[in-house]
Amino acid sequence: MRRVVSLYLPNWPVDRLLRGLGEAAPPPDLPLILAGRAGRRRTVLAANRVAMAQGARVGMAATQAQALIPGLDVREADPKGDEAALGRLAVWAMRRYAPVCQPDPPDGLAIDATGAAHLKGGEAAMLADMIERLGAEGVAADAAIGPTYGAAHAVVRFRRTHRIIMPDAIDAAIGGLPLAGLRLPSELIAHLNRMGFDRIADVAHRPRAPLALRFGHELGRRIDQAYGRLEEPLIPVEAPEVPTVSRVFGEPIGAPETLARHITSLTSELCTAMETLGLGARRLDWLCFRVDNRIEAQRVGLARPSRDALRLARLLSDRIEKIDPGFGIERMTLSAVQAEPLHWKPGESALGQAETPDLSELVDVLSNRIGAQRLYRLVPIESDVPERSVGKAPPLSVAPVLDWTPEWPRPARLLKRPEPVETMALLPDNPPTHFTWRGVRRRVVKADGPERIFGEWRRRDAEVWAVRDYFQVEDEAGRRFWLFRAGNGEDQRTGSHAWFMHGLFG
Repeated sequence: MRRVVSLYLPNWPVDRLLRGLGEAAPPPDLPLILAGRAGRRRTVLAANRVAMAQGARVGMAATQAQALIPGLDVREADPKGDEAALGRLAVWAMRRYAPVCQPDPPDGLAIDATGAAHLKGGEAAMLADMIERLGAEGVAADAAIGPTYGAAHAVVRFRRTHRIIMPDAIDAAIGGLPLAGLRLPSELIAHLNRMGFDRIADVAHRPRAPLALRFGHELGRRIDQAYGRLEEPLIPVEAPEVPTVSRVFGEPIGAPETLARHITSLTSELCTAMETLGLGARRLDWLCFRVDNRIEAQRVGLARPSRDALRLARLLSDRIEKIDPGFGIERMTLSAVQAEPLHWKPGESALGQAETPDLSELVDVLSNRIGAQRLYRLVPIESDVPERSVGKAPPLSVAPVLDWTPEWPRPARLLKRPEPVETMALLPDNPPTHFTWRGVRRRVVKADGPERIFGEWRRRDAEVWAVRDYFQVEDEAGRRFWLFRAGNGEDQRTGSHAWFMHGLFG
């Protein structure tokens, strides 16, 4: 199932200008426009939110905007520079999110994220990451994902909700949107509006022949692209500094064993090129260009830089089953989109000393099969609160100096959220005599505690008086649990005195 992202940058020219000016940028409350030539007229090509709130509009005469808005800051627009910067942004998106990224001037990117969203924790997490990272750099952004670029393009620009479009919901997502969502020329939109067509649904379900006779074939082409009836291939941006090898076939190929043979050969060539540069691959993009102009792309990542041709070929060969060759593949490229310095060093282990096993190959196989976000190691964090004392780290990261203290045992399984239990105990320091958790009543035969943990007052005011009293308890069947009482058993300010299940031992 194809999934395409439309990344929308509503104020790209202004955001790029302000980011480039840095500390010399005008204050954010100052109205600002970018003016340029449109034929013989000097018009507004972009404006910040303050200027637009005071009446500035794209296409308005620059002199009219100056007369309308006092203190207006007028700067020269740079459309060519904006387009070049959009290409550089596409390279950034290609390296971070998906192998196929195409600039969509003047204000967006098209990203084929098929099979890549799970590497960022899912489609919603990937869209949020795009918006958050660009926002941190001062670039306003929004994003939508759908089975076609036309649908995602329309939704992100003309809707405020439903940014994730499912294949069976295209008409529901875009049918009520204005015709401008179909990326039609303004003259054609004006002509359609005069004929009484205002929404996409008004033309999407009409007989095609009369529309083509009156309005031409462009309208039908855009409708079919938005609804997925006509393929819209994306042309991936290329980074000249990225080590890349390619192969063109005289006859289209498609058999799995043929793909495996050629990917093994390409991997060997790429590793030779990286060895010349002193680099090792951390992320590989494999692009297969089909005869119908569609691109099948697969991405694999590595825990450590490597240029072991056999190892890389095995990782890529695991992805062959996800390649749909269609009517055949006529060209294939392999790129190390993320590479790091890698220089051979002799072994440093002394005679008789066991070498540290290299787990990177196992980590690479697992992370590329189940997703890099699902593979991690647990590391201690300096906090007394149990749920805050553990964090996730990359599986091959350097072990931190901090470690958990053995004096206070912790359960093997900590619940994601403490769950309420029904119990009875003598206040303030006695353990419970029994408890009911998830509908099962258990009698306590052994108990140890309390272990008192205070709230971290420096985080928030609500924890100034907060207290938890933890008990390790064992039931009749020998199962051990970790319970706590919210509060010290005497002062209501310290907690509700309700009991909760927080973990299980063994």
